[in-house]
Amino acid sequence: MAQDNAVPKLSFQYWLDKAVEWGQTTTLESQQDVCLHLPKLQEFLQQIYESLKHMNSTTAIQRFPLIGQLLGRLCWNPFVVGYDESQKTLMWCLCCLYSNEPQNPVELKANSWILIVLSLVTELKGNQFNGLNVQGRVSDNHVNVVSLFCVPLITLPDVTPLLEALLTYHGGGSQEVLSSEFLEAVNETFLKKKIALSESAILSLWLRHLPSLEKATLHLFGRLISTQTSSLEEVACIIRESLLPQAACHPPIFRIVDEIFKNALLETGGTPEVMTIIQVFTQCFVQAHQKDNKQHKFPLKAYFPPHHQHLVIALLKHPFDLPATLWSQHLKYITDMFKAIIEDKSIRSYTDLFESWFLFVHFGEWADIAVEQLLKSEDESADTFLWLLAFYYNPHSDKEQRTQILVEARAVYDRLMVLFSCTTLSITDLQAAASTKTDKRQPCTKHLVRHLLISFLLFSSGGHKIAQEFISHVILASNTTNEVFGLLIRTAYRFNQLGLKNQRAVKLVNELLQELRFTD
Repeated sequence: MAQDNAVPKLSFQYWLDKAVEWGQTTTLESQQDVCLHLPKLQEFLQQIYESLKHMNSTTAIQRFPLIGQLLGRLCWNPFVVGYDESQKTLMWCLCCLYSNEPQNPVELKANSWILIVLSLVTELKGNQFNGLNVQGRVSDNHVNVVSLFCVPLITLPDVTPLLEALLTYHGGGSQEVLSSEFLEAVNETFLKKKIALSESAILSLWLRHLPSLEKATLHLFGRLISTQTSSLEEVACIIRESLLPQAACHPPIFRIVDEIFKNALLETGGTPEVMTIIQVFTQCFVQAHQKDNKQHKFPLKAYFPPHHQHLVIALLKHPFDLPATLWSQHLKYITDMFKAIIEDKSIRSYTDLFESWFLFVHFGEWADIAVEQLLKSEDESADTFLWLLAFYYNPHSDKEQRTQILVEARAVYDRLMVLFSCTTLSITDLQAAASTKTDKRQPCTKHLVRHLLISFLLFSSGGHKIAQEFISHVILASNTTNEVFGLLIRTAYRFNQLGLKNQRAVKLVNELLQELRFTD
């Protein structure tokens, strides 16, 4: 009798009233009330179980006449079922009322309630339970209600299987069966790293709810812009952790993410930071696509503009997939195709030019290779690579502007090549080589010249000796630290990809990056 007295009638009536109250309304306040009372409910259910486990079902019903109503109402409450501790204890209580040969309505209900609780996730996944396919028994309305009820429970670890089952469930119609509040809440919680979900669940979330995909992309972009990363490896890690490159293997997701990046590029005027983010994201996407083991998947070229497929295929060849001896030849091939597009008068619209440039931005590592090849190539290749860099830094210039850019860039390049073999250099020598006779140099030309200067410092015979001094006294004074830092971390990232470790340029890049971090 000690066990009987462990459950006061007052408490029993209180929780029955609560269960009735919770079942009559689905307001946010009632959902919050359930969550607030879950720990105490768990204690009460534990008390009931301690009493029930010493009784057979007949005695239990005699002792607690309303036990069927209470447990039944709790079984239909997704908050209670979703909370692991109360779910487990609820199952124990139901099992005490379970009977292989049910003799009364409560025993019959207890048997069915056990099946309901155990098969909640299984139903949503459409799997088999006891030989019966239960997919057809789940109405879209029921799934919608369950998804809404899950909103306050999303961060509970034991609800994760239910979240995944909901996200991967698709009803029979064309309308979305999950509540928008649920989809938004899951996405928000995932972005804040308060829950961990499988890639398939996140993919399903973003495919079925466009606002969540857009928010995830903008969240990633904002994080990368605002975070002071020390290397592109760190940038790549942040991008991969977002799961967006993996999800972008699905073409509709890639197109939406790419469109958001395109708008960011337009709004910022093509700043080097944004261009680098797009470049690294593209590399992460290509890697994810290569790891995708799906038997039927789209070829990489299908994700990019269909009218320049030969150019796309050429750009998709990563530098470290080719021998270094072929880089110059491959760059000439890429440049010739861009020239043909730009000089084709039939497609000289702003949109056409922008689309071609945006394609190049995805594979900006080839611009970095072009600068390096400029310092190592024969003179006849210089104009080709300078044209490509002029296009990279200013795609919308007309023929006259581009000619002026090339004239200035060529003059700087020629002066740098005179100094390239000198073992002893001064900052004054380098400043004179980079100077201009015009009063004002265009911003795109400044970007191109700075790119040339950084490569000269890294690869010339005497440049590495004055590199730190030049960075400290000239670059920092010109308020271009962020741009130079970006160029250096791109170079370091490329060196790591190529497996270069002991070369002088690698050591110098790391030293310069360390100095810029210290200065910052």
